[in-house]
Amino acid sequence: MDVKLIARAAGALLACSTAHSASASDIVIENATIIDGAGSPPHAGRHILIKDDRIVFVEDEPVKAAPGAIRIDATGKFLIPGLIDTHVHLRGAADSAASPPRRQNRREAEQALASYLYAGVTTIYDAGNDPDFIFELRADEQSGRILSPRIFATGGIVTYPGSHGSSPYATHVESWPAAAPGVEAHAARKPDMVKFTLEERGWGARPLIPMLPVDLLQRLVEFFNDRGVRTTVHASSELRAREAIFAGVDTLAHPVIQGPVSDNFVRLMAVKKVPMSSTLTIGESYSRLAENPNFLDQPLYQAALSSREIEKLKTETRKEFQERSWTWWMKIMTPIAQENLRKIHEAGGVIALGTDQTIGPAVHREMELLAGAGIAPIDVIKIATHNAARFLGLEDQIGLVAPGMKADLVLLGADPSINIDNAKAIELVIKNGAVIDRRRLPVAGTIEP
Repeated sequence: MDVKLIARAAGALLACSTAHSASASDIVIENATIIDGAGSPPHAGRHILIKDDRIVFVEDEPVKAAPGAIRIDATGKFLIPGLIDTHVHLRGAADSAASPPRRQNRREAEQALASYLYAGVTTIYDAGNDPDFIFELRADEQSGRILSPRIFATGGIVTYPGSHGSSPYATHVESWPAAAPGVEAHAARKPDMVKFTLEERGWGARPLIPMLPVDLLQRLVEFFNDRGVRTTVHASSELRAREAIFAGVDTLAHPVIQGPVSDNFVRLMAVKKVPMSSTLTIGESYSRLAENPNFLDQPLYQAALSSREIEKLKTETRKEFQERSWTWWMKIMTPIAQENLRKIHEAGGVIALGTDQTIGPAVHREMELLAGAGIAPIDVIKIATHNAARFLGLEDQIGLVAPGMKADLVLLGADPSINIDNAKAIELVIKNGAVIDRRRLPVAGTIEP
């Protein structure tokens, strides 16, 4: 079946799934060039059989399938694992602290989730949000009630009173064992990963704030790990990242951005292999908009954002960013963070793609910034797939094109191992063994015909 025709096949099978995708038949992808997510060179002429939600075969020879299987001729196309964003704060939650206060907007959240699928992102981790809001969306994704990437979520952040991440949704802790009842209640919400903050600020024109004591952080990591819950921590300096690592945290939610990392820290990251979320896009996004907002004309942004929001970004928000000292401080520091990530990657550390944003196109910008740091495109794909799955503790389930893995896949019309910008040439998205009809996704903007 021609790649363009597969969208029609998906549309014909909409009745088979509440998620508007084709899930009734086996899927055979024929003659694809596979970029497996493990960092291996592209392998042409491969045939893939998907049965239910799993990849069953990846072979050099044609594979047999049951009668009625969907067949996709992928000659000249490139197949990669579904992209993963390990740091999202999904839009749409109520925010009483905003000016003016924002009401919950469920439709806005579902449009943002659809923008991830449209951009080839099949898994996200929400690193801090209204627990009721994000856990309800997680349940709806798992049951197939909404069109969405896989959602993994923290709920509220666990932090010291007045520290980074303090909010009405946070679990505030001051001492142990006094904190135990609060974190017991937090654990009862079944977060997929718990996020702490280890941040005193005092940098980048930011005022000093209280910080979570390191000995309390260690107690909290032990508490959640004993209950089978992974942990991550917001830290922005080498010192605090080191302290978090030796307190036993499983992952780092950000790169070091306050200055160049030492050789000792690079070696530490290589030995410990603690996954670090890249999150370059959030800091770079301010100066990018302030200096050249034309990126918003790209098809992925046009789909993800409404015309009204794009216009506001190009005018009001752009002016606001131009007048912020934070914008220009982050412009200076982003190249330092890029170089820190490159050094850690080259030493053998584990960098995982994360954006700290809330729409699918940001994932592609993150890949561009990683490539701009000097990381080879084939490794950027690994960072955005297999390494990101490692960050989530799911490397045996997602993030690779391999037998036994969940069938989360993206078919591209150009080779991303040559130019990472080619990852935008999306022709087909498969999530959980189901073909997504990208034309029907409820995005906020306009989808190309």
